[in-house]
Amino acid sequence: MAASFGAKRGALSSNTSLCRVLLGELVSGGVRLRRAASNAAAADHQKVCMELVRSRDYDGYVSSLLLPEEARRSSLALRAFNVELAQVKDSVSQKTIGLMRMQFWKTAIEEVYRDEPPNQPVSTELWRAVRKHQLTKRWLLRIITEREKGLEDRAYRNLQELESYSENTQSSLIYLLLECLGVRNVHADHAASHVGKAQGIVTCLRATPYHSGRRKVYLPMDLCMQHGASQEDFIRGSREQKVRDVVYDIASQAHVHLHHARSFSSSVPAAANVAFLQTVVLEDYLQRVRRADFDVFHPSLKNRNPLVAFQMYLQSWRKTY
Repeated sequence: MAASFGAKRGALSSNTSLCRVLLGELVSGGVRLRRAASNAAAADHQKVCMELVRSRDYDGYVSSLLLPEEARRSSLALRAFNVELAQVKDSVSQKTIGLMRMQFWKTAIEEVYRDEPPNQPVSTELWRAVRKHQLTKRWLLRIITEREKGLEDRAYRNLQELESYSENTQSSLIYLLLECLGVRNVHADHAASHVGKAQGIVTCLRATPYHSGRRKVYLPMDLCMQHGASQEDFIRGSREQKVRDVVYDIASQAHVHLHHARSFSSSVPAAANVAFLQTVVLEDYLQRVRRADFDVFHPSLKNRNPLVAFQMYLQSWRKTY
């Protein structure tokens, strides 16, 4: 009887051990499955951001790929965030809907910093970038706030207003890129401010034919009035001298900001130079519009220069801007 009881007990103990092993395998298997699912989702989110930037901000896409590996993914997340905001204005038919989308992003940023990002690719990738580099929340919110103001859908009153918009959007993005590179330096920030302003001004010029085709003009009103150029002149794609004079003044200001940015080059840490690869794109456009005698509607300005990507690579290799 005792032997029988001992045998039963031994069998029970053996079954218990087997159950524990099986339970352990189930738990660890579940963990592995969840981890694999999480990794797959993260890879999908990264791919979504990459494709969004590649299709809507190709120059930003190329410059991101040229960053050090530890900053590359975060740069794509930031540029995807910027693209999401930039396309709100053209993708909504009513300002109210645009404001709702901007409010979504304001809430999303707050949730990102609470470690509770929305289950949305760009938000998730942004959360990863914030955690990895301790990105400054103020810059992200400033981009949203300024893009929200842009929903007013009116021309800039003067060049200073365009520069302010550019500082709050493009420069803020570069400040964040510098943080991704581990650079927190006052001279780099000064350079970033001027590069961002130059980029905002050039973007406004480059988009003029597109906007004119939709009967919209955003160029500074004070310069248009100064040269006697009306909005209708731009809407019908006029190539008159007065229109070229407006373009000349705006392009000249962008060039001034590029010059100021480069004046800090000897004081800017070497690690920061790759954050300014967009200067290649800006310089290329300014040179091409000059060769077109500041005719912003010239056919030569419609196509992207295929050599720009190679020039950006050379600049990253030389560690200059």
